[in-house]
Amino acid sequence: MTQLVLGVPKGSLQEATIKLFRQSGWRISLSDRNYFPEINDPEISCAICRAQEMSRYVQQGTFDVGLTGRDWIMENDSDVLVVADLVYSKVSQRPARWVLAVPLDSPVQDLKDLQGKKIATELVNFTRRYFAAEGISVEVEFSWGATEAKVIAGLCDAIVEVTETGATMRANGLRIVKELMQSNTQLIVNKKSWEDPWKREKIENMALLLQGALRADELVGLKMNVPEDRLKAIIPLLPSLNAPTIAHLYQSEWLSVETIVSKNVVRELIPKLIKEGAEGIIEYSLNKVV
Repeated sequence: MTQLVLGVPKGSLQEATIKLFRQSGWRISLSDRNYFPEINDPEISCAICRAQEMSRYVQQGTFDVGLTGRDWIMENDSDVLVVADLVYSKVSQRPARWVLAVPLDSPVQDLKDLQGKKIATELVNFTRRYFAAEGISVEVEFSWGATEAKVIAGLCDAIVEVTETGATMRANGLRIVKELMQSNTQLIVNKKSWEDPWKREKIENMALLLQGALRADELVGLKMNVPEDRLKAIIPLLPSLNAPTIAHLYQSEWLSVETIVSKNVVRELIPKLIKEGAEGIIEYSLNKVV
C-alpha cells in the first residue's frame, strides 16, 4: 500500500499539531518513548522530528510532508513547497517575530552600529545572510539557549531572538533595534512527492481540512427562534459567511434562524438579539469550516 509519510514537529508545536489534526479528523497517538506515532489512517505513517530539522528531512524525501515554522525553512535554506499557512496559537494570533535586540544602555541604534560586533542566536545561517545582504560584517555564534542572558552578561553585543509582543525582552532590560523576520507554522511538501498524483491529492485534502479546522476555531454557530414580525430587525445584526439559514417552525409564526459568526462578537451580539425578540438562542462549536 502506498503511504504518505508525515513529519510531526517535536517540542512547542507538538501538542497544537496533534490537536489540530484531531479536529481535522486524524487521531495521532504517541508515547514519550515512541518516535513513530500511530494515526487512524492506513494511508499515512508518522514520525516525530524537531521543527528545526523538519525542512531538511522533507527536502531530502525522508518525509513527504511536515509542519514547521517559516523561520526554520529560511534558516536551513530548504528547497520545499509551502502548501498552507497554519496559524494556530491559542494564546495569540500574532506571528512570531525574530528581532535584533540589545541592552537598554547599548549605544547600538541601527544595524550598521554592529559592524565588527558579536551576535548570538539560534538562527545562525539566516542572521549571517541577513547582515551580509546589508553589507555589514558581524560575528554570529550559535546560542544553545538563555540567549537573552548572554547579551545582558556581556558575552555578546546583540542577539537575534524570537518574540511575539516584546514584553519579555523589555522586562529583561532589552531593547528591540529591528525586526528581521516574521514566522508562522507552515505545511511543507517534498517536491518529488508533490509530483506524485496520489500523494498530491492526499496532501491537498490534508491542507484543506487543516485550514478548515483552523477557520472553525475562530467561529461558532448560533441558532435561535425569531418571531416573523421581528425578522427584519434581527437579520441586520447577524454577520454570516453568506447569509443566515431561515426556516418556518411547524404551524407557527416563528422562524428558526441559524448562522455562523466570529467568537469575538458573540458576547455583544446575544444581548442585542434577545432585545430584538430572539429566543431559545443556542451557541455551538464547530469542527471545520471549508
